[in-house]
Amino acid sequence: MGISDLRDRGRDAGRYGPPRANSAAWRGLSTFQWIATAALAGGVGALLWRQPEAAAPVVVAVAAGAFLTISAWRVLLVVVSARPGLPVPPAVADLPRYTILVALHDETEVVGQLVERLARIDYPPDRLQGLLILEAHDHPTIAAALAARRPGWLEVFVAPPGAPRTKPRALNCALPHVTGELLTVYDAEDEPDRLQLREAAARFAAGTGSRLACLQAPLRIREGRSGRDASPFLDRQFAAEYASLFETALPGMARLGLPFPLGGTSNHFRVDALRAVGGWDAFNVTEDADLGFRLWTHGWRLGVMTRPTWETPPGGLADWLPQRTRWLKGYMQTWGVHTRRPWRLSVRGGFALTMTVGACLGSATLNGPSLAWVAATVLVAAMAGLPPETPVLALSVLVLGAASAWLSCAIGARRAGVPYGPLDMVAAPAYWALQSLAAFHAGWRLLREPFAWDKTRHRRDAPASEAAFPAAAHARLDETAPNRLSAAHAAAPHPVA
Repeated sequence: MGISDLRDRGRDAGRYGPPRANSAAWRGLSTFQWIATAALAGGVGALLWRQPEAAAPVVVAVAAGAFLTISAWRVLLVVVSARPGLPVPPAVADLPRYTILVALHDETEVVGQLVERLARIDYPPDRLQGLLILEAHDHPTIAAALAARRPGWLEVFVAPPGAPRTKPRALNCALPHVTGELLTVYDAEDEPDRLQLREAAARFAAGTGSRLACLQAPLRIREGRSGRDASPFLDRQFAAEYASLFETALPGMARLGLPFPLGGTSNHFRVDALRAVGGWDAFNVTEDADLGFRLWTHGWRLGVMTRPTWETPPGGLADWLPQRTRWLKGYMQTWGVHTRRPWRLSVRGGFALTMTVGACLGSATLNGPSLAWVAATVLVAAMAGLPPETPVLALSVLVLGAASAWLSCAIGARRAGVPYGPLDMVAAPAYWALQSLAAFHAGWRLLREPFAWDKTRHRRDAPASEAAFPAAAHARLDETAPNRLSAAHAAAPHPVA
C-alpha cells in the first residue's frame, strides 16, 4: 500500500461527519444556549435577591422532583420492556450484502482472538465484507492482523494519518469503501452471537418502509474472566449496569418509539441512512450516543434485537476510570451538541435526550456528594446520640431512587443471565459514588483535552475462562431469551398501545 492510497482515503473520509454546527468540534454555545443560560441565571439571581430564604427549598424541591421523575421512568421502562412483542420476523431468503467494521488501535494482544470470533459468524461468505480498520502508525497491530488466519471476506484496512485520532474518524475513513447494504460495528473484545447478522437482516426486511435505520443488539458482560487483573466488585456492578441498560432501558424506549444513545458496538445500520446523516462525528468520544439522536433528527427510527454480543468488563479501577471518564465526557459533548437547537429533536426526542444523557450526567455528578452528605448526617447524629433528621422528601428520593436502580439492574441481570444478588445491591452505592469521581474528571478533561480518546486496554481471554460461560450456555441463554420486540414495534414512531 502506497502513501497515495492513504491520502486518497483521507480525502474520502472528509466527505463524512456532521456540519461543524452540529458537531462536537465546535465548542461554543449557540444563541439558544446563551439565552437559556442567561434566563436560568437571571431567575436564580432574582430569587436570591427577592426571597433568599426560599432559594434553598426551591432548589431542593426541583432536584427532588427531577430524581423522582427519573425513578418513575426507570420503573416504567422495566414494565414496558417486559411486555411480549410479536414473533421474530421470518428468515430472509435473499440475504443482503453485509459489512462488518472493527476499529482497532494497540490491539496486538486480542486481534487473533477477534478474527477467530468473527470467522464463526453464520452468514454467507459471498455476502460478507469485513474491514479491520487500523491506524497507519500502529505497526504491531497491523502485523498481527496480517498474520492472523482471516477468512477471505475479512480485509485489513489502514486509515490515513490525521486528527483527531478517534474511533469515529477511523470508521469514517472506511465508510466510503463499504459495499454492504447493511453494516455493523464491533469492538476488539467482542464475541457476537453467530446468528446476529441474520436476525438484523430479517428485522430490517420486516421493517421496510418504517424509516428503521439502526438496530442495537444487547451487550452482555461475562463475569469471572481470568487471565487479567480482575476486580470482582467492579466487574459485577459493570455487568449489572449493562444489563439494566440493554435489557430494560433501551428495549423499553424502542417499544415507546423514542430515540436513545446507541451502544459503542453491535449497532446494525442501513448504510444509506448512515451515509445520509453524515456517518459518525469524529470529534465526539461517544460517537454512538450522538449518532442515535442525530438519526432521529433526520426522521429515522431506532430499534433493538435479541441476539447478544458478549464482552469482558474493563477490569480494575485503573482501567474502569478512564473508560467511564471518556463515556461521561462524550455524554457532555452529546448534550451540548443536541441542546444547541433542541427543537430539532421534537418534544419526544428532547424528553428522551433528557432522560438518558441528561439523567446520566446529573446522577453521575450528584451520586457521590449526595451519598457523602447522607453518610455524614448519619455519623454526626450517631456521635451526638440523636436520631438523624429524615425529611419526607429527602427520604423518598433516597429510597425510591435506590429501589428503582436496584429493580432495573435485578430485572436486567435476570434477563441477561448475569449474577446480581443482595450483596451486589448493598455494594451498589459505592459503585454509584465512583461515577462522581469519573464525572468530575470528565468535566476537567472536556475543558483541557476535549477530543482525547482514553483507550481501554483489552486482554485476550484465557482458555480456562471459556468454561465459565461456554458457547453452549450462550446458545441456551439466547434461545430462551424472551423475544420482547419485533421489528414493527422497534420501529414504531408512536407509543405502542
